[in-house]
Amino acid sequence: MSNPTTVDQIAQRVEHLLLRHEELHKTNALLAQQVLALSHERDLLKSKLSAARSRVDALIERLPQNTPTPAPASAHTPT
Repeated sequence: MSNPTTVDQIAQRVEHLLLRHEELHKTNALLAQQVLALSHERDLLKSKLSAARSRVDALIERLPQNTPTPAPASAHTPT
């Protein structure tokens, strides 16, 4: 049986395609898990960013208003 028949060739090709399909299915499942994990991480980071922005805004609100400060005395002395 050195020369496979057409049916044998088709059977081998179908087996190869079935294995490839299974590999792609597994790869797709792994990628879907990664997407979920990354989406969760993104959401967590967005939440942390929002909390940090709120803290910065609160700190900015606590800063004193821009009031003109008198210039140092040495700046007004005539030369």
